[in-house]
Amino acid sequence: MVQLAWSDLHAQDLAAVRHLAHRCLEFDGGLPTLDSEDTIHRLFASGPARAGRDETGEIVAVAALFRDSAGQRTGTGLVHPDLRGQGVGEDLAHWARSITEGEPLKAVIENDGPSVESVLASAGMMRVHTEFVMRHDLSSIPFVRVPSGLHGVAYDSTTAPLFHETWIESFRERPGFHRVPESQWFSDLASLPGFLPEECRLLLSELNVPAGFVTVSADWIDQVGVVPDWRGRGVGAHLVARSLTALKRAGSEQVWLSVTSDNPAVALYERLGFAVVGTRARYADPLPS
Repeated sequence: MVQLAWSDLHAQDLAAVRHLAHRCLEFDGGLPTLDSEDTIHRLFASGPARAGRDETGEIVAVAALFRDSAGQRTGTGLVHPDLRGQGVGEDLAHWARSITEGEPLKAVIENDGPSVESVLASAGMMRVHTEFVMRHDLSSIPFVRVPSGLHGVAYDSTTAPLFHETWIESFRERPGFHRVPESQWFSDLASLPGFLPEECRLLLSELNVPAGFVTVSADWIDQVGVVPDWRGRGVGAHLVARSLTALKRAGSEQVWLSVTSDNPAVALYERLGFAVVGTRARYADPLPS
């Protein structure tokens, strides 16, 4: 079993954690901003954190705890690819469990891989959500016409309530859907890095009844939703293809999106030129029986 020198993580160590995240991202794929300064600070500088160093002093493993927006204890971690399968991940998972002292625990893994599930299972956790990270290289963008009888409008103060309504109608049937009030939904959109309201689109019928929507930020297609009555009629395909063209015109060299692994839209995105390049996952303690 590998021997590491363990210590608390300090602010001056975050640059080394970014380097480790970059190596893990190269190996695993996953959230493309995992190695960004903002993401590292959010995940590893918001609570207790533990770092493992090899014989050269390089940080090769790290775990951290923080509280999510609902106040629940949440953990995350990184292990250098060369050290996996040697018990390091299990040590980090059990360290997190010891800190929580019986409090329910969640885990955010932005570079999920084949061994993560068994590592976290050793600490009593199970996978509860999986998303594919998909990438489009913009080398070839299909043209998809606006479905007959529909027209598009951009996101602004007058159309924002219709966007929110369409979001609800598109996703309310999904398991675990939580209806967010208008004000919070608008705030969440505005806080997206590089939010592009002028490129967001809402498709409406001739009677101004919503059919579908897309929200867009720099290099990202954030949300795509189609109301049930309009599914299978090219609404989502048009919204995604149009967004790819708009983002390329705005200077993007690649475009990303995340989609739940069991969503039928995965096949649509692949037909439009996206490819799966990694997985994000969420783990949690089993619910009491």
